[in-house]
Amino acid sequence: MTAIIIEDERPAARRLQRMLGRIGLETDVMLHSVAEAVNWLSANKDPDLIFLDIQLSDGVSFEIFEHVKVQSAIIFTTAYDEYALQAFKVNSIDYLLKPIDEEELKAAIEKYQTNFEKRSEQVEVGKLQELLGLKSSKTYRNRFTAQVGQHLKLINTSEISCFYSENKATYIQSQGGRNYLLDQSLENLEKELDPEVFFRVSRKHIINIRAIEDIISYTNSRLELKLAGHTDSQVIVSRERVKDFKTWLEH
Repeated sequence: MTAIIIEDERPAARRLQRMLGRIGLETDVMLHSVAEAVNWLSANKDPDLIFLDIQLSDGVSFEIFEHVKVQSAIIFTTAYDEYALQAFKVNSIDYLLKPIDEEELKAAIEKYQTNFEKRSEQVEVGKLQELLGLKSSKTYRNRFTAQVGQHLKLINTSEISCFYSENKATYIQSQGGRNYLLDQSLENLEKELDPEVFFRVSRKHIINIRAIEDIISYTNSRLELKLAGHTDSQVIVSRERVKDFKTWLEH
């Protein structure tokens, strides 16, 4: 495994380097600004893993991705928690807040190793299916109908914020804030929805990735989601689904 550190505070960079060394991961390259990172990444092969601070000496590290295409997995190491949603959009494996705890750092690297191996296996299986002509041609629902008085309302999946269950009934929540009763269980809906767009975050909610407006750390290692049009109740990613949810966001 190859890794680099991008961190503007040199003492913090050296401390992280020592922590990684104790875990068994050697990092010889340490960069301290957006400009240094862009130059190095432009001239070198992408490392497997980047440990990336957010506030650098000459700007915010997300500016790096405006100049170079980075295929590396990224573990953010920062004192700021308000950038979590942006971080999930750029190959983020984890988001560690300073001061970094060594056990959390070790867990983040293990998460990378697990996800990398899983992703590699999926790529190989996908290639084999394609060669054999076995690529799935499954189609998914792109619209639903709901009864509104004496009328049938047609709802495109692009308009949906989430599906949720309440009092043994299932509802569609539109991004415009309207609720529609649906004669279907969440279990059946899961099989009909495009898994690249929709994800079941808990027993009560299936959410649309395009409706996510914010992701907030919540108690007991869970996440709270703010969705377009959804104000009736909290949408919480259950603890056992957080890892899969983060992986889903990255694909």
